[in-house]
Amino acid sequence: MEKDVVLEARGITMTFPGVKALDDVQLTLRKGEIHALMGENGAGKSTLIKCLTGINDFESGEIHIDGIDGPVKNHSTRDAQNVGISTVYQEVNLCPNLSVAENLFIGREPLTALHTIDRASYNKRSQKIMDDLGITVDVTQNLENYSLAIQQMVAIARAVDMDCKVLILDEPTSSLDDEEVEKLFVLMRSLREKGVAIVFVTHFLEQVYAVCDRITVLRNGTFVGEYPVEELPRVKLVAAMMGKDLDDLAAIEKETVDIKNAEVVIDAEKLAHIGTVKPFDLKIHKGEVIGVGGLLGSGRSELARSIYGADKANTGKLKVKGNEVKINQPIDAMNLGMGMLPDDRKAEGIIGDLSIRENIILAVQAKRGTFKPIPMKKQEELADYYIDLLSIKCPGREAKINQLSGGNQQKVILARWLATDADFLILDEPTRGIDVGTKSEIQKLVVDLAKQGKSIMFISSEISEMLRTCNRMVIMRDGEKVNELSGEDQLTQDGVMAAIAGGDKSNG
Repeated sequence: MEKDVVLEARGITMTFPGVKALDDVQLTLRKGEIHALMGENGAGKSTLIKCLTGINDFESGEIHIDGIDGPVKNHSTRDAQNVGISTVYQEVNLCPNLSVAENLFIGREPLTALHTIDRASYNKRSQKIMDDLGITVDVTQNLENYSLAIQQMVAIARAVDMDCKVLILDEPTSSLDDEEVEKLFVLMRSLREKGVAIVFVTHFLEQVYAVCDRITVLRNGTFVGEYPVEELPRVKLVAAMMGKDLDDLAAIEKETVDIKNAEVVIDAEKLAHIGTVKPFDLKIHKGEVIGVGGLLGSGRSELARSIYGADKANTGKLKVKGNEVKINQPIDAMNLGMGMLPDDRKAEGIIGDLSIRENIILAVQAKRGTFKPIPMKKQEELADYYIDLLSIKCPGREAKINQLSGGNQQKVILARWLATDADFLILDEPTRGIDVGTKSEIQKLVVDLAKQGKSIMFISSEISEMLRTCNRMVIMRDGEKVNELSGEDQLTQDGVMAAIAGGDKSNG
């Protein structure tokens, strides 16, 4: 291996039933660098990581690690850790009900002479680990008392303390706000200075250019190239990921909606859910895409959930197409022509052990009821139609949904609600954690659905994509609707950011 190379993967090839997931892929990691692993959903990033960490048993190729003679074949994550490879995933896989110190040393607790756990020792060692990494926490407190960003830093600290040479961070920033992301970057830079090689997987292009030294690009399970960051401008990175120049976003043309004459589909008056959303008024018109903006924790999702019945509204009135309704649970909303794509697709969206077909027809079947099963031929037709319509990359309709990439899982959930022919769709972070090409497809689809007369509530942490798709925006702060923005003069990046930072209290 070259000097300073700590890991080199060559010719990695792996086939899943019906699809070649990796074909002659390579990756070279150097000591003390942050290396971005980039590619669209389905490009093979997660599969490659699983090959490196012993989860996937690849068919051909070799992995070489500095200090170890000959190729390494990991058969488990423990094998990977033993040779210096640790991974921290998007969903923190620690124990929130245990203390920070207990999480740092779980499975490797220091023992006293009497073979009991030496808590004083690991509390002291844990505090030193966190202090050395610049993480301000009380290690005796339960992990659940800290933010998701701190929990991820604890997971990273655990990996580093286990003498990792290679630290893989898989989408660590997707649920963090800007301030938390910067704290994570400070930690990553500190680890780089200590000589750790970091693999950084993200869909946020700006983060790649903020913190990374090199970029490896995969496309459709193949190796496209490795580039120093300064030699790969964003436009060329996107072109490398997609295999074409990116002009799709410029092609999105949202429809202008005449609110004065359009039918009111949703009319909320002083609607509230005690403890999460203060009373708000909101009218949503036919063919309108209304964005909900605000910082994480501002009440964006909670506003949507109170309309949909996921959190039953305690006060206020709700009219759907002019008729006052009571929504006690989501099935009531579904029967009124609503659908909701939740922000946490893993916990509330997909059912991992079911097939793509079963996940797509789930909502249609729920509306029909248990005793009116959809004929299999109809199920297959629905699944095939939406797999084709949304360009879902999969081996076939009977493949389990948990075999798909995150972006393709998101498309399946979207298909679930399109299959119900819902008049009003709530899309909560529909593009979070998915690649730039699929983002463009979903944004275009949202605009097209609005042109067909659907009403859509679009919730996103990315102001730019809401500006591309939304006719109007609601701004939330501390569980309260504080502003409504419309028109070209208000719907600007600066206008939205100013409203989020400190708008008026008009309930519009």
